[in-house]
This record gives sequence, structure tokens and C-alpha cells, in this order.
Amino acid sequence: MSSHIPLQQTRASSPLARACLVAYLFLIVYASWFPFSGWQINSLITFGDVIRQLPHYWSAFDVGINIVGYMPLGLLLVFAMYPLVRGGWALLCAILLGALISASMETGQYFLPNRVTSLLDFATNTGGTIIGAIEGSLLVNTILANHKLDLLRQRWLRQESSRQLVVLGLWPLAQIYPQPSLFGLGQILPTISGWLEDFLDLENDWGDFLRHGIALNAEQFFLSETLITACSCAGALLICLALLNRYAPKFWLSLLLLCAAFCLKSLASALMFQPEHAFVWLTPGAIGGLLISFIMLYGFSFAPHYVQRRLAFGLLLISLILVNLVPDNPYFVETMQSWPQGKFLNFYGAAQFLAVVWPLLALRYLVTHRSRQTPTS
Repeated sequence: MSSHIPLQQTRASSPLARACLVAYLFLIVYASWFPFSGWQINSLITFGDVIRQLPHYWSAFDVGINIVGYMPLGLLLVFAMYPLVRGGWALLCAILLGALISASMETGQYFLPNRVTSLLDFATNTGGTIIGAIEGSLLVNTILANHKLDLLRQRWLRQESSRQLVVLGLWPLAQIYPQPSLFGLGQILPTISGWLEDFLDLENDWGDFLRHGIALNAEQFFLSETLITACSCAGALLICLALLNRYAPKFWLSLLLLCAAFCLKSLASALMFQPEHAFVWLTPGAIGGLLISFIMLYGFSFAPHYVQRRLAFGLLLISLILVNLVPDNPYFVETMQSWPQGKFLNFYGAAQFLAVVWPLLALRYLVTHRSRQTPTS
């Protein structure tokens, strides 16, 4: 009997929830303190007066975003603490931890000149945590205590893959930041060039240096967008297929992942700019890339899972190289500058960070997984 109980608790715990909690905490910190520059040593004497003031510009949308943004935090805190902390204690601990995190973020914003510290933000963030914690308390017994999540993972996945699922789940979120090409993530060279310009106070463009001044015409931009979209889409969905075993509904889960990316892309475009621009990303090049990726996926779906991982690595690497070598489409740059900016702009920093690092996370997963599997493959 004594050996059976720990086994039950180990099976009921959720490494996936804990991995998701760490990733979500990182995004909260990045979204709250971006751009991490201009820190000032302000006197704490005026902190109370500053935080009690309402922001000069706020709306019901801002309040709703704060609440919705912290709801997953409360839910994940309850799930991550199970089975060590359960019931009312889990609810109380999740609310207190969420309030502490929100207070830390608001305190940090007090030392950033371009961010606003507000008691309203703290209250709405804590309110979102409370709602999420209540939802988590209601769902934890159904999902974790009855081993439904564990049984579903064992039935559909090839092995324990919490971190891989987190990487895959971040792919739709990485589409929030506007990109010149659909799914064209990983613009590392422009980011590094921007950092060097700020640090050295010199104009430099590593992408232009590697291109040796070669300019692209309209047909070449169309072809590059098609290739980037095809390789990125096929590479991400191949990671999904490689994680699933023969009992999983591979087609429907892959379609769900793709639809989630489309929905978040459209919603972000509508919020960042105007509702009529929700589907502006669906260009002829993007459509051509999607068609090519569907053709590739149909053929690659029958390959062994280790082959699918290697194909995913190659396709994502090709996309990453093209994204950093191909210059931004002048039409895309002009459009971004001319369109009126909408809401959701405070999340630009976190969205940009995720769009830059996701291919690196995916490639790292594919490399480390391959190194672990090499002796048995």
C-alpha cells in the first residue's frame, strides 16, 4: 500500500503544467518590463502616490487584457502545485503568488520611464489570477486526479515530452508579431544589428553585409515568401507529427495547431492595426507556400518519426537562413509605417522576442532529441 500511493501521486502530477508555468512566467516578465532599458533609480518615497494614480490613458480593453492575461497564470499555478498542494490551500497559494508576481511587475515598472505603475493594473492582474485559480481548482480533479491527462498523453504521445509540447504550443503564439512572410520566424540578424547600432552608435546591417548589396525584384520576393512559408509551416507540423503515435488523430491535431496559428495571426493583426487588416497576411506568396507545405506534409506523414524530426530540422533551418538573408519587402515596410496603430502594442516586446527565439528553441529540441535517440535509432 505504501508503495502504491507515491506512484499515484507521481502519475497525477503534471510536468507539462510546470513547464508551461515557467514559460508563461517568462512571457509575463518580458511583456511587463520590455524594453528593459532606461532604468532609473527613483525614490521609493513617492511610490505610494504614483501607484495610487489612475493611468492617464486606459480603457475597458486594457482592463480586459490584464484580466485575461493573468487567468492562465492562476490556472497553471494550481495545476503545477498538484498534488503537493491541493484544495483550498492550492487556491489560496495561487492567488497569493499571482498577487506577488503582479506586485513585482508593477514595482519594476516604477523604475522604467516608458512604463506606467498603477494600482489598477495590480488589481486587474490579481483579479485575473483569482479567476484562473478558481477555474484550475474546479478542473484539477477532473484532469489530473483522475489521470485523464496522463492517460491521454500515454495514448497519443510516443514518450514523455512536456518540454517539446511547450515548444510546439508556443508556435501559434509566435505568429502574433508581424512578419514580412507568413510563419517567417527567427529574424536574428536584424535584431543583432539593432543592438550593435544602439551600443556602438554606428549604422550596420549584418543581413546587407551577407547579401553583398544584392537587391530582389518583385518575383524574387514572391518566391522567397513562398519558400519561407512552405518550409516553416511544414517544419512546425512535422514536429507535431513526430510527437504523436499511431493511436493519435494526427490529421485533426495538426489541423488544430494550424488553425490556432491562423486565428492568433488574424486576431493580432486586427488588434494591432484595424479589423479590416485581419487577413492581410494571406498574400499570394503565403497561399503558394501553404499549398507546397500541404503537399510535402502529405508525403512526409508516412515517414518514420525519426525521419520526420530530421526533415523538420532541415526545413526549419532553411527557413531560418532565408528569413535572415532575404531583405524586408519594401511594400511590407511601407505598409507597417502607414497603417494606424491599434491596441495590443504593449505586447510587442514579448511577441517579438517569441518570434525571434522560437526557431532556435525548436532546432535545439530537434538536435538534443536526436542525440538522445542516436544510440537506439
